[in-house]
Amino acid sequence: MRTLGNIIWNFPFLGFVTAAIVFLIGLLFVVTIIAAPIGLGLIQYSKFLLLPFSYDMVSKSELEGEADKNILWQTYGFILKSVYIIFLGIPMAIVTLIQIIGCFCSVIGIPVAIVMAKSLGTLLQPVGKVCVDHSVAQALLVEQGRNQLQSMNNNR
Repeated sequence: MRTLGNIIWNFPFLGFVTAAIVFLIGLLFVVTIIAAPIGLGLIQYSKFLLLPFSYDMVSKSELEGEADKNILWQTYGFILKSVYIIFLGIPMAIVTLIQIIGCFCSVIGIPVAIVMAKSLGTLLQPVGKVCVDHSVAQALLVEQGRNQLQSMNNNR
């Protein structure tokens, strides 16, 4: 079923074109070096856009755990994210919203629109996101659920 979703996404809806555009924008950011964290996140997002029914976007902190960061690095990241959201994140999100509305106009496009809507958060904040196989994302969700259940049992 996922394979069929990926085929429908790439051919009638030209998902590979969207993935290529996002990849080129990410590559441009990586080349500037200053905005490389955003560029790497966009490249991961473009990988997701190639096969959105086979991959999920997750936070690096979910995969690796929280790491202490330098205060200078946190400040740099905050400034970089703020500039990105204003100048590129919001315009790209608006274009994606138009694509979502277009996909909802046909019955066959509804699953594609739902996948795109779920990925809007990554488009607005690509730093620290990684494209992983759907089974890895499901395993992370199961692990988070177990941790919540264990913490609830410990609080009794």
